[in-house]
Amino acid sequence: MRNLLLISSSRVIGFKYLEVAQDEIKNVLSFVSTVLFIPYALKDYDAYLNTVTQPFTDFGYDIEGIHEHEDPVEAVNKAEAIFIGGGNTFLLLKTLYEKNLLGAIRKRVLENGIPYIGSSAGTNVATCSINTTNDMPIVYPPSFKSLNLVPFNINPHYIESPYKAVHKGETRDQRIAEFLQMEEAGPVLGLREGCMLRVTGDRAVLKGINDAKLFQPGKEPKIIKVNEDLSFLLNN
Repeated sequence: MRNLLLISSSRVIGFKYLEVAQDEIKNVLSFVSTVLFIPYALKDYDAYLNTVTQPFTDFGYDIEGIHEHEDPVEAVNKAEAIFIGGGNTFLLLKTLYEKNLLGAIRKRVLENGIPYIGSSAGTNVATCSINTTNDMPIVYPPSFKSLNLVPFNINPHYIESPYKAVHKGETRDQRIAEFLQMEEAGPVLGLREGCMLRVTGDRAVLKGINDAKLFQPGKEPKIIKVNEDLSFLLNN
């Protein structure tokens, strides 16, 4: 049974780090005492662990870094819950491949039902591929295919450009439309800052403080309101 929280961003204006998601985090981790943090989206693992330790402590959970374990696969196999934070999605996915963690994480989440929380890059890798990330390809993973915990794509930090008068580059909507022209493309959920997708089993619901935007091949984009049911995406 899937127990996922896929957050657009850990940092939202007007809130402390992860504060906007704290109620949903506590809901996901209702039977958990310790969370395994995977910091591979940034290079300084210890500094990143220090950043996430305080909010999780405030929420009532212990947190440990996977880099503190000699065997990362064993750490995943013993984890009660997993949190993967933001940073560079290409670096994150490349490292997950190098450490043979994709299969281990997927098994623990989809077969054993442990909670998975992703934010930004951690949300990107929870989908079927990282093709709709906003990040620069600073490294090259073996494949863009990722954990496939949900069978569609997400675009975290989604924003409709307010700078049309001075910025003549492609908007986010245009970039996503380019992806949708690909034969293998499926739905893309654009998560604005402050919103997140809660998945329990075969049910998916938009949570948070902002709406989202759903892009589907051959259809006009659709605004998704908070608490709207998106379970149909899980059958894609």
